[in-house]
Amino acid sequence: MSDQTDKPRVLVVDDERNIRDLVGVALRFHGFEVVSASRGYEALELARSGAPDLLVLDVMLPDLDGFELCRRLRAQGDDVPVIFLTARDAPADTVHGLTLGGDDYVTKPFLVEALVARARAVLRRSRRGGSSADAALVTADQAVLTVSDLELDETRWEVRRGGAPVELSPTEFRLLAFLMRHPGQVLTKAQLLENVWGFGTQSQVVETYISYLRRKLDPLGPPLIHTQRGVGYALRPSPAADAER
Repeated sequence: MSDQTDKPRVLVVDDERNIRDLVGVALRFHGFEVVSASRGYEALELARSGAPDLLVLDVMLPDLDGFELCRRLRAQGDDVPVIFLTARDAPADTVHGLTLGGDDYVTKPFLVEALVARARAVLRRSRRGGSSADAALVTADQAVLTVSDLELDETRWEVRRGGAPVELSPTEFRLLAFLMRHPGQVLTKAQLLENVWGFGTQSQVVETYISYLRRKLDPLGPPLIHTQRGVGYALRPSPAADAER
């Protein structure tokens, strides 16, 4: 977490010194605290010991690549937001990075102003980036969303179906919350990308995360997330779920 100055702490990881310096100067100018690393294992140690609020992470590092670094952090339960910053711009790389648990994917060359804006957006979406003032704006009624036997508590970061707890990643939680705020409404992939991820990317990312949610929710009851072919997805009780209630 950030120190007493309350500046968001960003760990910038890139083996190119000029990139580290450029990103670091821009972030400091806009009020961030910045630490940096040039190698993957060094970054992994700093992420574990320094509790940064955000990682700006190159993919192609000389020892431990950024994808593997992110995978290891997620495997140990660390949900620190990650922005991948890389020259690898193939759609498959973008999808891979985001499905590993990345929150954004920026390709080189890039505009530093755009990167700073994305950093701010990721922190706003992240529970790590939420302030007590933000939390105070959420009333009790707004905090708990309910659709059929599914409940989502936005202040406690908890999800239950039929009373059973459901463990979700931060991205899965945000996606489910957005679906539950619009029950019965068919939401396009573009709408989901814009409101959950905050930017447009490959639609396969939405499909992948919908499948993750279904895997966790469907074993606990009738399907709730329905596909409107060629359009998008809607969260609504199935007839079987209504009959059981």
